[in-house]
Amino acid sequence: MNNFSYTKVSTADQAVLEINGDIRNKIVAGGTNINDLLKYFITKADKLVDINPIIENNSITRLEEGGVRLGALHTNAATAYDPIIEERYPLLSKAILAGASAQIRNMATNGGNLMQRTRCYYFYDTSTPCNKRDPGSGCSAIKGYNRIHAILGQSENCIAVFPSDMCVALAALDAKVNINGPEGERVLAFAEFHRLPGDTPNIDNNLKHGEIITSIDLPEKGFEKNYSYLKIRDRSSYSFALVSVASGFDIQNGIIKEARIALGGVAHKPWRVKEAEDFLKDKEPNRENFSQAAHIILEGAKGYEHNSFKIELAKRAIVRNCLMALMPDSQRPGAKPSL
Repeated sequence: MNNFSYTKVSTADQAVLEINGDIRNKIVAGGTNINDLLKYFITKADKLVDINPIIENNSITRLEEGGVRLGALHTNAATAYDPIIEERYPLLSKAILAGASAQIRNMATNGGNLMQRTRCYYFYDTSTPCNKRDPGSGCSAIKGYNRIHAILGQSENCIAVFPSDMCVALAALDAKVNINGPEGERVLAFAEFHRLPGDTPNIDNNLKHGEIITSIDLPEKGFEKNYSYLKIRDRSSYSFALVSVASGFDIQNGIIKEARIALGGVAHKPWRVKEAEDFLKDKEPNRENFSQAAHIILEGAKGYEHNSFKIELAKRAIVRNCLMALMPDSQRPGAKPSL
């Protein structure tokens, strides 16, 4: 273990000062990912800034305009079981409870969920080339064992995927990320927070160094009547998604007035295709239309030796999850398919 200093702060402004724009100073909250990264020598730190005492970032509050604000330091478990979230944003609650284990969800924070890094095997194996860990060294996954890797939005430099379940639901809900930093406060639309790998796969998101996430805002509309989260994985718990789907619909008189479909496990960020959602508008919610939307979402998908199956799997998962969203009561715990 490398030596590092440790300090606690009680305000977001203090955290920004302690980070001081130095890339070797790191934030720690729940610690469920950064502790691994430090122990495996993937991330190095001169200083850890513990932001857990920042009380104002650890709550769930109603917003005047009708939405809800999730504190960045509120835990995943507390968020998923909060009565407001269960009632108004059940899609988010189900997605959170599909992730990790109960023990990890009790420690992991909402802000940390957005900041977690890929679980690509080669990223964690420091004996292999990895452009995300060591820019310019190459991507071992492209010609390696790439079963869990990207089929959409990848580049010749990286085919890693973003592992979160919670963020797939946040993408579908059109959340916003509130940020504090050296240049003051700013807000990022959730779709603009995470990045595709391009030529800089080492950069996961558009948070500038020295900035911290203070909260996440959910809009008023939560799609609480027609929603579903489906997670397909190699084992039924404590496993990352091969493909996951978050669906939400506003259906009036048997016609879709608004559709949201986001995918996880297939790209470097939660994946949404507006053209597919627009296609479903003013159409009947049936298998044929959902199948057409799935084909639109997967246009341009590219598989590799071990993960080409994910293209067809994603199409089927989209159709099944959209049908499940018509009957939310039929869904089983753990984001499993309806019986």
